[in-house]
Amino acid sequence: MSAKAKILVGPSVMGPAPIAKLAKQGFEVVPNPYSRKYTRAELQELLVGVDGILAGLEPLDREVLAASRLKVISRVGSGLANVDIPAAESLGIKVFSTPNGPTLAVAELVVGSLICLLREIQIMNRDLHEGKWTKIVGLQLAGKKIAVVGFGRIGRTVAGMLAGLGAEIIAVDPFLKEGPPGIQVMDLDAAVRTADVITLHCSGEDRVLGPAEFRAMKKGAFVLNAARAGLLDEAALIEALENGTVAGAWLDVFPQEPYKGKLSGMRQVLLTPHVASYTQEGRIKMEMDAVDNLLAGFGIGPVPD
Repeated sequence: MSAKAKILVGPSVMGPAPIAKLAKQGFEVVPNPYSRKYTRAELQELLVGVDGILAGLEPLDREVLAASRLKVISRVGSGLANVDIPAAESLGIKVFSTPNGPTLAVAELVVGSLICLLREIQIMNRDLHEGKWTKIVGLQLAGKKIAVVGFGRIGRTVAGMLAGLGAEIIAVDPFLKEGPPGIQVMDLDAAVRTADVITLHCSGEDRVLGPAEFRAMKKGAFVLNAARAGLLDEAALIEALENGTVAGAWLDVFPQEPYKGKLSGMRQVLLTPHVASYTQEGRIKMEMDAVDNLLAGFGIGPVPD
């Protein structure tokens, strides 16, 4: 590996320890100059002369990859929907991810956000900051039927936490034929008609909740998405919120970030700026795992922290 090999940082936030570890191994690290997800044009420009990328959610499609000289893609996160894997393989680019790093951080925020929605904490907090003494009788989590759509690492962890708080778990996953003890497995159509809460933990960008699914939901349902923005139809969600089919929603992912859409003005909606994995513990593990993967891709390691 040349001492001048360059690594581009994709995530908008990256701690000093992983950067220092790369620098110690002789890499030149190019930080994210925009503090947000790259556009396709920005990414193409920044990849000129770059050998590896610590990837966020930037679009690493065939055209982008073919125009680059990338040797290694190391995703800081679990999903690889933004990476054209067949293209990377055909171009000889090694691809890694960090499936375990963000699991607990994401799951904890899902549970916390659901409790906020059920008790309408976001409304009372906003009102109290404005000098209004608003008291709302909320809902309990115990006894609620919660559809966990996507039963991978994060989905299973969320299910375990919620079950421990007395919720009834419905697992929705085409690859799951039989659930763990006490967990019912349903297809999506049945789940949206049955569940009080639907939380999305799928990989990929295929639409899961569109107009038909929102129309079929129980009145007063809650919807959460900490996975991918493309999993739900925002216009259909807004309509369901306006007509009362959906009582509240929490979103951590958006088609365009920073988000400036209509959901920002809806009191029953809780929004966070794509930070589900942003705990100190989770980020450190995820970032260091990604660096170790990248070094391994260049034939270096294991290297002590």
